[in-house]
Order: sequence, then C-alpha cells, then structure tokens
Amino acid sequence: MSSNESTEKRFGIRMTLPEGDPRRGEHLLGPDWEAYRWFATEEERDRRLTDMKRQHPYYQRGERPSVRCEAVDR
Repeated sequence: MSSNESTEKRFGIRMTLPEGDPRRGEHLLGPDWEAYRWFATEEERDRRLTDMKRQHPYYQRGERPSVRCEAVDR
C-alpha cells in the first residue's frame, strides 16, 4: 500500500469471527482470521458499517451474519 493510500483511507472496519464460529477452524479461515475495509471519510465508513449490520435480504428471517464488525481508525 502506498503512503498516499494509507493517508487517504484512514477510517476502517475490522471484521472478525466470534469464538465458536465453525469458520474459525484451521481447515477454513483459522482462529486468527481478520479482515479490514478502508474508507476515505468517517461518514462513508459509518454508512457501510450500518449496512453490514443490517438484516440481509438473502438470509432467512432471524438469521444474522456471524462476522463481527467494528469501526477502527489509523
């Protein structure tokens, strides 16, 4: 990542899996899996974070994504 990219996209979302999630298995994502998405503005990040926490239309009623999402800054 260039220094320009890191200064332009300071606001992020960190995604992790909760303890006990089957995808944390060594043969899948692993126990230490995490991923980040970076945004240029706090507002853009917050909109996306709200969207990620919403009920997704392709899930059955009552199902929720198990990925944990939290706002981070760098």
